[in-house]
Amino acid sequence: MRAGSAPAGALRDGGSAVGAVIATTRVLNRGPVRRALQLMMREIELGSEKRPLMEWALMRLAGARRCPLAAHFVYPLFRAVMRLASAWFHADEESIVALLSDPPVRRGIVTALRGVALFGVTTPQRLPAPFFVVWNFTNACNLRCAHCYQNAGAPLRNELSLGEKLRVVRELDETGVAAIALSGGEPTIHDDFWPVLAEINRRGLYSAVATNGIAFASMEFALRARKAGLRYVEISVDAASPEVHDKFRGVRGAWLKAIRGLENAVRAGLNAALAFTVTRQNVHEADKVLDLAQEIGVRRVVFFNFVPVGRARQNAQLDLSPEEREEFLRHIYVEMRRRKIEIISTAPQYGRVVNQLSGGGDVSPTHFVVASDPVTRELTEFIGGCGAGRVYVAVEPEGTVTPCVFLPRPVGNLRAERFWDVWMHPFFENFRDRDRLKGFCGRCPYKLLCGGCRARAYGYFGDILAPDPGCIYNADAWQEAVKTLAGLRAAARAG
Repeated sequence: MRAGSAPAGALRDGGSAVGAVIATTRVLNRGPVRRALQLMMREIELGSEKRPLMEWALMRLAGARRCPLAAHFVYPLFRAVMRLASAWFHADEESIVALLSDPPVRRGIVTALRGVALFGVTTPQRLPAPFFVVWNFTNACNLRCAHCYQNAGAPLRNELSLGEKLRVVRELDETGVAAIALSGGEPTIHDDFWPVLAEINRRGLYSAVATNGIAFASMEFALRARKAGLRYVEISVDAASPEVHDKFRGVRGAWLKAIRGLENAVRAGLNAALAFTVTRQNVHEADKVLDLAQEIGVRRVVFFNFVPVGRARQNAQLDLSPEEREEFLRHIYVEMRRRKIEIISTAPQYGRVVNQLSGGGDVSPTHFVVASDPVTRELTEFIGGCGAGRVYVAVEPEGTVTPCVFLPRPVGNLRAERFWDVWMHPFFENFRDRDRLKGFCGRCPYKLLCGGCRARAYGYFGDILAPDPGCIYNADAWQEAVKTLAGLRAAARAG
């Protein structure tokens, strides 16, 4: 399986609130205001809960009564600020209160403001915690997909125990992470799936799952997941025809169960998305898949970049050329404008394509959403482009932290280190400082909107700062990557 967009899409509804926060950063970055923010980030404990004063105050603003005395004290000030913000952004005050009633949205706002308090305003914005974590819950899987980044199959011998997993959830919560997406392997077949899902939701984090959909082919499973608090499910479908999908997935009948899983997720009231990894083998199926998604009633379709990692490294000939990718990205933007469905891509070049085709009217920050409102346009400057190591990270089954599920470069391990210490590792600065990028990516006028896929740079060249060979502006890098493709094919044949 793969993930990366699940929590981002799930948190889209709170994006306007987070965007409004960052859109006011020119005020927030002033000395006195920033010092006030730092004071508001002091942690205050009430019972067994320890939260920043800012978060307690936002809870009070959303109607909570059980708050520390300090939160009640600053509440009038927060209410006045909210009214000013509502007027400034022409937003409905009741809508803002409704957003603040959602714990992950509050967490996202606090994380954004804490980033300003700690680091000041930066582009891209440095954050004290990722907005979301994609957790490769287990290496076990009931399929054998040709493009699997994890090379999943059998579980690893040293996967985290249930006790360790629950501790990881606690650490992510305490650090300020807003959402967790369980991926794999196939997370739904592991015994720990249900107790960990329960703990994620008990702590008020947004829960998501990226899955092959087989478990959700059972309506009983879908309803149980909804009852357990699951809010977002992303199911992979690689084609509109069973033959193409099943060949890709290595198991006959996989397509039918994935489709049933999507149908059941929609009926169960889950926020459901269809995920599609674009390759030369199935790119012609894209429009048919969009038709299928609309028929089922899912809210969004996520087109994933192909990255030569894991089992996909042995099938790198499936990758699109820069010209093919550009044509595809332009096509899906046009399709999104005419269809009543969200269509996004994890290819960071999509941000540039959307900007160019719309004449700057629309933006696509990371792979959250395509929108035209001024708040989202402002937000793009601060969190746009490849989100690896900036707005999200990945956790491997045995606790290793990597910048992205498609970028298997270990940065630390949660068995031995605190999540905060790993997140603050100097290696992550390579993702947070776009001036370090090499080749045309480093001087591209769209580097804050895009920045290139760092996983593809690493997959082809072993260098996270190298140019992304998937972009039409990196023709030389693509020619070099073609040679790499030939070497990979020769190695696969020899092996």
